Amino acid sequence: MYDMNEVIGSHDLLLVTLDTLRYDVAAELASAGELPTLAGLLPGGRWERRHSPGSFTYAAHAAMLAGFLPTPARPGPHPRLFAARFPGSETTASGTWTFDAADLPTGLALAGYHTVCVGGVGFFNKLTPLGSALPALFAESHWEPEFGVTDPGSIGHQIDRIAATIRRLPSTRRLFLLLNVSALHQPNWFYLDGATREHGDSRESHAAALRHVDRHLDRLFALMRRPCFVIVCSDHGTAYGEDGHTGHRIGHEVVWTVPYGEFVLT
Repeated sequence: MYDMNEVIGSHDLLLVTLDTLRYDVAAELASAGELPTLAGLLPGGRWERRHSPGSFTYAAHAAMLAGFLPTPARPGPHPRLFAARFPGSETTASGTWTFDAADLPTGLALAGYHTVCVGGVGFFNKLTPLGSALPALFAESHWEPEFGVTDPGSIGHQIDRIAATIRRLPSTRRLFLLLNVSALHQPNWFYLDGATREHGDSRESHAAALRHVDRHLDRLFALMRRPCFVIVCSDHGTAYGEDGHTGHRIGHEVVWTVPYGEFVLT
């Protein structure tokens, strides 16, 4: 575990949530050499198997932005990287960075960070009170229709906005950036060669979407200022017919089990 008390203040922070990405699909593609960008940065070239704190986007992000990142899928307790200060916490350790706020973005802002959210799925669209709740935690937030689930070029558009944001940031100001990647979320049939709307989404189109995202993440990481502490994970998985289930917000293994990785760009 990194000592986050040494990281905070000396590193920029990047949290990339690959919305709806399943662990099994992510692990298979990394093992097969089909994720050259991510596998080249993940420790050992592999995803860590973890359990999500929520079964859908809002619940999972609300937890993660309070410091409850996906938990290692093995017996604990597991010390956390970030934690709001409260008595009796069994997962706050010496290497945990604690903050006196209800959420991580506010805690980091108090520590001098500029906090930025570039949203993807509907819970970040700022079109409704609910769609504004998560973005409101950040000093600066962005969402456009072309960042959303229906645009096949969403990840490229999101990274374009990140590039413009970083260009405006003073060199002396530390950055905390959340990028919620919408491309894995349904609909994703359009990433699979030869697929049509009538074919619908599938485990195969989900994998094709991840390969597409991996090709773009190299540009994202190149934009980030060094040193930068990076967390890349899914917020939850999704079902494509397993045990008769489709979608998420259900208590199924393919929903609760997510890929996770952390590394430092230097």
